[in-house]
Amino acid sequence: MDNWYLPMTILPGIGLLILSTSNLMITLSNEVASLIKEQEMPESIISRKLVQLKTLNRAMVFFYIAVAFLAITGVLAGLQIASIKKSLVYIAVIGIIMMLSGIFSLIKYSYKAVSIRQDQFTKKITK
Repeated sequence: MDNWYLPMTILPGIGLLILSTSNLMITLSNEVASLIKEQEMPESIISRKLVQLKTLNRAMVFFYIAVAFLAITGVLAGLQIASIKKSLVYIAVIGIIMMLSGIFSLIKYSYKAVSIRQDQFTKKITK
């Protein structure tokens, strides 16, 4: 892998994903805390939101692992050590797979967020 800059150019994009995911986590955590204080919302919705929080946390872990693998790839490729050139491709691929896993976790979060929000509003209307 002579192009050490390729894995490094992906890092800012993952950084933005980490930033937006951490903002989602903070907002969701505050929302869960307020729902627990209200005590009007059913426990089922609160537990579903806690599962959402776990999904966001998993996405963050995947993004952090991706950053680690891609940074290692970029640094080692920049050093141009001939004996590890082939393994750098594998390390980069693992980083990309981790990044995609994080993105799939965010997609899962997004789909479930809509159904939870609909149930939440339905519960408020019926009261």
